[in-house]
Amino acid sequence: MRSDKIKKGIERMPNRALLYGTGLHSSHMGRPFIGIASSFTDIIPGHINMRTLERYIERGIENTGGAPFIFGVPGICDGIAMGHLGMRYSLPSRELIANIIETIAGAHSLDGLVLLTNCDKITPGMIMGALRMNIPTIVVTAGPMLSGHYGSKRLSLVRDTFEAVGRYKAGQIGKSEREILEQEACPSCGSCQGLYTANTMACLTETMGLSLPHCGATPAVLNRKTRIAYESGQKIVQLVEKDIKPRDIVTKKSLENAIRVDMALGGSSNTVLHLMAIAHEAKVKLTLKDFDRLSKDTPHISDLRPGGEAFMEDLDISGGIPGVLKSLAAKLNDTPTVSGLTTKQIADKAVIYDYDIIRPLNKPYHTEGGIAVLYGNLAEEGCVVKQSAVDDDMRCFEGPAAVFDSEEDAMKAILHSKIKKGDVIVIRYEGPSGGPGMREMLSPTSALVGMGLHKHVALITDGRFSGGTRGPCIGHISPEARAGGLIAYLKNGDKIKIDISRRKIEVALTQSEVVRRKKTMKLLPPKVKEGYLAHYANMVTSASTGAVFKD
Repeated sequence: MRSDKIKKGIERMPNRALLYGTGLHSSHMGRPFIGIASSFTDIIPGHINMRTLERYIERGIENTGGAPFIFGVPGICDGIAMGHLGMRYSLPSRELIANIIETIAGAHSLDGLVLLTNCDKITPGMIMGALRMNIPTIVVTAGPMLSGHYGSKRLSLVRDTFEAVGRYKAGQIGKSEREILEQEACPSCGSCQGLYTANTMACLTETMGLSLPHCGATPAVLNRKTRIAYESGQKIVQLVEKDIKPRDIVTKKSLENAIRVDMALGGSSNTVLHLMAIAHEAKVKLTLKDFDRLSKDTPHISDLRPGGEAFMEDLDISGGIPGVLKSLAAKLNDTPTVSGLTTKQIADKAVIYDYDIIRPLNKPYHTEGGIAVLYGNLAEEGCVVKQSAVDDDMRCFEGPAAVFDSEEDAMKAILHSKIKKGDVIVIRYEGPSGGPGMREMLSPTSALVGMGLHKHVALITDGRFSGGTRGPCIGHISPEARAGGLIAYLKNGDKIKIDISRRKIEVALTQSEVVRRKKTMKLLPPKVKEGYLAHYANMVTSASTGAVFKD
């Protein structure tokens, strides 16, 4: 066992003394040491049930012959960090978390890991660290939140708070309704109710084979979730005994399965960043072209919020991720999972209870998957759009640019009715380096929806979008403005054309005009000049490569 380095031999007498100081019994010294990386915090609703899940994971480990040790990992709630400078820390926290997993597991020679996680950047960050260490690992995602209610109307965070800001501003709802929505939209613990980034990553983690079946969609409040936690504690000891490592599970084939499920569900565009970063740590080559190739060959078979009306709880009771795998079985690779079953064995055993929530391949909502990758002179390295959340009549859009150098400036213009129908809003200097931190633009996109403008304007950015974004919103434009991409040289009134079906994004500028602007227009200086964000800005790579740190 790896942990023998800290507990075997006469020279390890001081190490053992310290371990006994934690309350260990002598019988634990012969057991595998299992780290439980917990992102518990009581400021994130998706994490407040983790104290209970920690106990059940511990029980499973102890009862199967392991020695459990809980350690903490930081967590950020993107919803709370949204719309202000706090969002700069969200994506950078992913790299911090990966480093913490590596540091703790490496320093204490842990034999295995259980990753207890839920929200947006925490799940990929933990997986990245585990892949880097490549010791047996299983992931427990803490589960989605139940829908809220306003009378008989079902509520979700994004549609009934973020988008309600625009409806309130437009006079469509009053103060009393606004206050009810604030208090009832998030009625329980769990990650936000739709197929936003946290729940998308939970589903893809299960698809990749790192979580037990049904873990991704089982709501946080169900006792089934505690049983999954207990079984995960048991399973990690078995994985250690068999020396099954995460790089045995996360391969090009399992990542392709994850992309297919992402496309079939219409998941968050943030998964493009996260799956490429996970692939980087798994030593697997994954590019934007893989996403677009698989999207064109994967029907969109589930219509969850934000683009549709179903909730995560509906997906769960309709068959969960095993049900999705069953519907997609003909297109999936047969890969191993931590459960001991292969992907297709899980699919064979699955039952689909509602064929409208999980449709068959021959009756999809859309013939292509949820995400499209666009290229053109505005995005030579590519950009992404959640096409499953775009109305058909907005898939091709052309209009004059309304240019802003920050999210805040754009938000002011939207709320003060400065945006006209037909505009293409451009928010730049929000990329991985320029932001820094590649902030999500959920506040402006939700305000546009609430004000009814999402069917009349488009938005492009070198930043990114929440999984809750809908409408013709193009993110991850690469190269970003800070790196000298053409987005940095746009001016108000420039004609921009977006054609999702043809995978094109172009601005109508001659090459000579582009050269002239690059000579006369200066790039903005760095927004942050000290601290972690300044280091991050200098180390991070393009969104087109997953926004990982430079080698």
